[in-house]
Amino acid sequence: MSTSRDRSRAGQSSAEPAVESDSPGRRPSRRRVMSLLGAGAAAGVAAGAGGAAALSSGTADAPSAAADLTVPFFGDHQAGIATPAQDRLHFAAFDLSPAATRTELVTLLTAWTNAAARMTVGADVGTGAVTGQPSAPPDDTGEALGLAAARLTLTVGFGASLFTGPDGTDRFGLAARRPALLADLPAFRGDALDPARSGGDLCVQACADDPQVAVHAIRNLARLARGVASVRYSQLGFGRTSSTSTGQATPRNLMGFKDGTANVKAEDTAAMDRHVWAGDGDGPAWMTGGSYLVSRRIRMLIEPWDSTPLTEQERVIGRVKGSGAPLGGHREFEALDLRAEDPSGRPLTDDKAHVRLAHSSHNGGAVLLRRGYSFVDGTDELGRLDAGLFFLAYQRDPRAQFVRIQTSLAGKNNDLLNEYIQHVGSGLFACPPGVRPGDHWGRALFA
Repeated sequence: MSTSRDRSRAGQSSAEPAVESDSPGRRPSRRRVMSLLGAGAAAGVAAGAGGAAALSSGTADAPSAAADLTVPFFGDHQAGIATPAQDRLHFAAFDLSPAATRTELVTLLTAWTNAAARMTVGADVGTGAVTGQPSAPPDDTGEALGLAAARLTLTVGFGASLFTGPDGTDRFGLAARRPALLADLPAFRGDALDPARSGGDLCVQACADDPQVAVHAIRNLARLARGVASVRYSQLGFGRTSSTSTGQATPRNLMGFKDGTANVKAEDTAAMDRHVWAGDGDGPAWMTGGSYLVSRRIRMLIEPWDSTPLTEQERVIGRVKGSGAPLGGHREFEALDLRAEDPSGRPLTDDKAHVRLAHSSHNGGAVLLRRGYSFVDGTDELGRLDAGLFFLAYQRDPRAQFVRIQTSLAGKNNDLLNEYIQHVGSGLFACPPGVRPGDHWGRALFA
């Protein structure tokens, strides 16, 4: 994990540059930057917000140290999807106030976009944490002073309830623009979903290589939202559980197994276009270039799992625990042969093994871009670890991808892993395409 402190945030002004790149997700040799000029865009959004900055073109060069630690914010797609997965997560779902207006929602998204553009290059929000009017709260909360940007990305999504409120009303005039693919997820066998940890009008995924940078980002966005939106639930995550780039080694989840060996990789642009990015004709034009995010809080029953023999653990998963190879194989990336048999003629991979039921060949070719994280949230009333996987997956069509795969895992064949896990939280969000300087998240939705 990177914890570099070589780029100080202290003393940065309201004109701190924001990165512009014509190649999202790829670091240019010299970065063009955008000046952030105070424009009062967030006036009236939240007390003490100090006004959001408006974006305009500039030509200054970003410091070379920052170039090694930043991910381009502007581009065709939102950062934090194809971006090589960082080590830490702070995810938050927000609910809009019942009294919030469409104008306030647009103003909030504008303020969030401007703040995100600053924070992702290591700048403070607004006038900063230690400047401005001494008699007023600072614009920035200050806990990231002295920390590098740590590859921070911020990704925003819109929940179904943003389009049609809990009472069924079209509160923001958006009901007709709700994508058909943003249909509510079905109930899956074995779900034990907590409504307080599910849903949300908006979501923000903050990923970074420094946990304090990710927490700082969500905290500041929540502060900007005060009076208009509030946090419904949030989740801290550590230790990415998938590799999203060919340059990353496959990580292990809390069960000790390599996770996401067959994940979609960002470098495979054909696969990204086919499986991840919403295309022309998939739905409303405002979602073209975006993606659909499914979040699931999956609790692992750690104590029973830790008492399970190794051979049984490997039978449940369908892979060798040490190498990650398919059962009967020796290397992680060997092709998974679901027809292979042992000397007695039995399948090497159990009919109910997790890898078999989740495999694309079992689900009409369905795959996902996974960006999950491990979590440990203390212990429950019986002293058992409240730990597991905060599953995050991006896809072009949730019905044809996540729903199909999860139906297989939760179906009558009953994935062996279900004995050791429980889905306790859930969300589905439409993540719009990326933004350009002067734009804001979801502008086309409100056009």
